[in-house]
Amino acid sequence: MKQKLFCLSLIMSVMLAFTTQVQAQHKKISSQGKGAIIGGAGGAIAGGLIGHSVGGALIGGAIGAGGGYVVGNEIRKHKVKKRRENWRAHHVLVRKAKYKYVP
Repeated sequence: MKQKLFCLSLIMSVMLAFTTQVQAQHKKISSQGKGAIIGGAGGAIAGGLIGHSVGGALIGGAIGAGGGYVVGNEIRKHKVKKRRENWRAHHVLVRKAKYKYVP
């Protein structure tokens, strides 16, 4: 019985390892969302450890989520700024006057 169970589990694990998993569209999360999730989790853990209560964890989670959102927003702004600078560096607008002013 043990040998049959082992063989069955081995066959199932091999089948599972070599099957392709079909997924729906992968939805990316924003930088603000990532920051809020990470900050909220960290704040909840810190608040729970400091306050030794559920209230401390809730307050820490709320403050951490707010702070994480702000940090994520700043990261997004920095990425947009760098992307804009890179675009401007490679797409130089030529604005030359047709006529030169000679006094």
